[in-house]
Amino acid sequence: MNLTHPFMDADGDKLREECGVFGVIGAPEAAAACALGLHALQHRGQEAVGITSFDGAEFYTRRGLGHVAENFSTGESIAELPGSMAAGHVRYSTTGGAGLRNVQPLFADLASGGFAVAHNGNISNARHLRQELVQKGAIFQSTSDTEVIIHLVATSRYPTMLDKLVDALRLVEGAYALIVMTPRGMAACRDPLGIRPLVMGRLGDATVFASETVALDVVGAEFERQIEPGEFVEVDFDGTRRSHRPFGKPDARPCIFEHVYFSRPDSILDDRSVYESRKAIGIELARESRVEADIVVPVPDSGVPAAIGYSQESGIPFELGIIRSHYVGRTFIQPSDSVRHASVKRKHNANRKLVEGKSIVLIDDSIVRGTTSLKIVQMMRDAGAKEVHFRVASPPTGHGCYYGVDTPERSKLLAGRMDVAAMCEFIQADSLAFVSIDGLYRAVGLKGRNDACPQYCDACFTGDYPTALTDLTDRRRLDNQLPFPVNKVA
Repeated sequence: MNLTHPFMDADGDKLREECGVFGVIGAPEAAAACALGLHALQHRGQEAVGITSFDGAEFYTRRGLGHVAENFSTGESIAELPGSMAAGHVRYSTTGGAGLRNVQPLFADLASGGFAVAHNGNISNARHLRQELVQKGAIFQSTSDTEVIIHLVATSRYPTMLDKLVDALRLVEGAYALIVMTPRGMAACRDPLGIRPLVMGRLGDATVFASETVALDVVGAEFERQIEPGEFVEVDFDGTRRSHRPFGKPDARPCIFEHVYFSRPDSILDDRSVYESRKAIGIELARESRVEADIVVPVPDSGVPAAIGYSQESGIPFELGIIRSHYVGRTFIQPSDSVRHASVKRKHNANRKLVEGKSIVLIDDSIVRGTTSLKIVQMMRDAGAKEVHFRVASPPTGHGCYYGVDTPERSKLLAGRMDVAAMCEFIQADSLAFVSIDGLYRAVGLKGRNDACPQYCDACFTGDYPTALTDLTDRRRLDNQLPFPVNKVA
């Protein structure tokens, strides 16, 4: 979502989605419903939030840094956003990109009228397009790649707004789930590969769009279906819907890490319960890398469903050997080394009486840099654990993501520079194993990975990128490095 490189958590050791989107048209208090929906998507972006509404004559926008509740918890804040149509966005701030100018939805007055857009994803040729637009006289107000879309729409020569938007998106590569507002209504669309999620529901006579089904649940909307990859859905103020497929029907490649970590476990993704997928990953882990132990311990909270599956399949008792504090402040506010090093202990504490003298299986969703895993293993040993076996509910994350996830450069990924044996030594575990890529695919209901035509985007595990990565290739050429190998969409 930003042209500058984002940071992650205090340790830089947890993959994070950069944003979530929500939109509603046809509701009497659209902004109130939007704020509630964004609250359910707070896990997808916790540093900034924005809502734009339309009352039939004017657009209104309110943005703020921090959580949804910190910015939209009062009647006064919602009263500033009148109208029956509203769209909102939650995001993580980024290095060099924090501040209100990058908080979405972004809005512009175009020749055809007001245009607001909320975007989940990342445009992998945004720098390239931005340079071309600036050379033609475009003036940018933010560092967000989303603003590139606005300029492309503004300069399109096509007559209708839908055609302008399609024309613009034909020029971009990467991932996007968009919610767009104009004086004529709302449109929602996904990139042709459907990398980022977007669903549609109904709330009375209103139509609702959201990154996840859990947001529909919270506002009381009925889930209808996902927006298909490459699909545009237009909704007028009278409730009329029109679906368009301007990019045809290419083979979809939705992000498989949504099943592993990003989505809330109570969401439905690709007609499958995320919670059940995560349990199934744990089952696959137990089948592939069972180890004799006394208890199975999840790294809370993301490791819990997989640990339950591992326990059920292996017959080893599930126990909460680590207790998580849910009242830890955002440590990026005070990013000193001492605060960073203390962050794991402040977030997690060993249940000493439970793990003392035991051989334990630790289950986590992923290993990124490895620093948090090392600290948690050491925490278990300090609490008296006899053996610590680490099991990971995803394959090794050895490649960066350029589709809206804040992955570090490959040189900073533990799996990008070490094999499993070296990783095990680094985190000081007695053993280390990851679920296989085929095991992950089986956990989400498939027979395994089809290498000739993968059903998901799994580039962070395999390095098989489903789109061109123009900006990355250009940057590496400028750095006198070899061109980065990519696969282009046919």
